[in-house]
Amino acid sequence: MSDVVTVMLAGVGGQGTILAADVLAKVAAAAGLDVKLSEVHGMAQRGGSVDTVVRFGERVYSPVTDPGMVDHLVSFEVIEAARRIHYVKPEGRLLVNSRTVQPMPVLIGDSPTPFGMEAVLADEGAVFIDADELACEAGSPKSANIVLMGALSFGLGFDETLWREVISARVPPKTVEANLRAFELGRQACERGECEL
Repeated sequence: MSDVVTVMLAGVGGQGTILAADVLAKVAAAAGLDVKLSEVHGMAQRGGSVDTVVRFGERVYSPVTDPGMVDHLVSFEVIEAARRIHYVKPEGRLLVNSRTVQPMPVLIGDSPTPFGMEAVLADEGAVFIDADELACEAGSPKSANIVLMGALSFGLGFDETLWREVISARVPPKTVEANLRAFELGRQACERGECEL
């Protein structure tokens, strides 16, 4: 893998975006690649936007990316996918959790509820996965982030064992089994063809 691969993870505070990015970065590093990671937290603790960029390859010089340069955008909810779609390369992969988290201006009645975003994202080749449902199936409703890492793993080529080792070391000990199951369910969704562009 000589070319640099750029992955952007986008969500809102509390969805585990940063943990997921850390897992991905550790997997890439364990595979022997140079890794750079950048985080933008914003008002994360209040449900605000969070995005993290993970870049890996033989030699990575910067953790930042520009519009049109992201190989994989993994969005933890629909609105954040729509906000960042301009970062994805024309041939890039757009993986979106089918959940929508209404922003604060909508919740307090200052803005109308956004609509039609799923259709716009679908037109751009987005692949939707119900990560929340799969996380519940795995026995851990909070593991939707790891479901998405399972789905992402299908398109990256890293050994599945590396993912399992990193997840086991990174999540709380009492949640290891559920998180490994969540990873497997996300990966299986792609193996069934649900994550194809």
